[in-house]
Order: sequence, then structure tokens, then C-alpha cells
Amino acid sequence: MSKFCPSLMCVDFSKLETEIKLLEESGVDMFHIDIMDGNFVPNFALGLEDIKAVSKLSKIPYDVHLMISNPSLYIEKFSQLGCQIIYVHVETLTHIHRTLNQIKSTGKKVGVAINPGTPLCVLEDVLDIIDVVLIMSVNPGFAGQPFIYNSIDRVKRLSSIIKDRNLKTAIAIDGAINSNIIKQLLPYVEYFILGTAGLFIKNKSYKQTLNELRNLS
Repeated sequence: MSKFCPSLMCVDFSKLETEIKLLEESGVDMFHIDIMDGNFVPNFALGLEDIKAVSKLSKIPYDVHLMISNPSLYIEKFSQLGCQIIYVHVETLTHIHRTLNQIKSTGKKVGVAINPGTPLCVLEDVLDIIDVVLIMSVNPGFAGQPFIYNSIDRVKRLSSIIKDRNLKTAIAIDGAINSNIIKQLLPYVEYFILGTAGLFIKNKSYKQTLNELRNLS
């Protein structure tokens, strides 16, 4: 069954406790926490103290999406904060096999994010150690971008590769995800990362939106 995961970079951090409570009440499955360093992506977002704050306010599980250069330097530090999945970008990894095994050694699920312009073939030789592949359907760094439509084909092709090799790797997708995209990808995607296009919608409650999304099947 697909899981709906709000991107916490989209919440109002001046009302963090209230926002977290509303998201909990809406029935979200997992929080998605974006870490940006202003280097790998042209933006800064969230950090260790933000994760600590969220973990104190909620028992809902969360992942961390490391949109940072040299992520292997920080995996141990982020793993100690209680996340379930650690996503690293394949574009940042010189020694991909080593870094993924570094994540695995912490006991966390191994996540790999891949940008829209990066060919899927770079993952083929490490798919067997990846728990979740995060398909980016926008270029990472900013909320509010338009959906890149060849991402749908990329998800389907990746799903076919996983099935052909009899692997258990799950697929996630992140970037301008709305109800129309979700409906098309429900058979293929386990984790839908929701931002301003799919959940943080003006004049609509989180609970109402989540109920509508869960009834799409």
C-alpha cells in the first residue's frame, strides 16, 4: 500500500507544533525531511536541530533526504537522530557501493535519490543493496516547480527492472506530486512525497486532502 509523506520544508515553521499536530491528525504515514547545503542544490533547508525538534513533537516516522555534497561524512550523524530511511543522491557519490553499505551498517533503510537528467542505468549494479529509490520529478532544491512528465516513464521502467531481477527495492517519487500523478503511479510507487502541489494547498485542510488521495485507487 502506498504511503503519503509530507515534505516538512513546506510547513510553516513559526507554527511547527500546530503543523505537526494537524499532519498527524490527517493520517500521514511518514515525514520527509529535506537537508540542503546550498552547494549540491542552490538552496538551504533544514538541519540537525530541525530534525530534533520534529522528533520531540511527533512519533510519526521520518526519513532524511540529503541534498548535500559529500553525504558520507554525515551519515553517522543523521543516523543517530532516529530516521527510518537515509536518502543520498547518486550524483554526489564517488564510491556509491561504499556509501550505500555505510548507510546499511547503521541499521537504516538505504535510500538513493536520482535527478531527472541522470540515467537509471547508474543504479543497476547497486539495486540489490538499495531499499528505496527516490525518483526526482523536479530538479531538486525548490518547492513549487512544474512536474517533469518523463518521470512517469522513468518510474515504470525502474519498476520493470526491479521485477525482472526479483528484487524488493521500493520506489518513491518527489516533486510536484498531485492527485493526477498519484493516480497514474499507484501501482508502482510506495512512497509519495507531498509538497505544495499535493498536500499544502491553500484553503484545504490536510485531513480533507489526505482522505481524497487515499480514495484515488
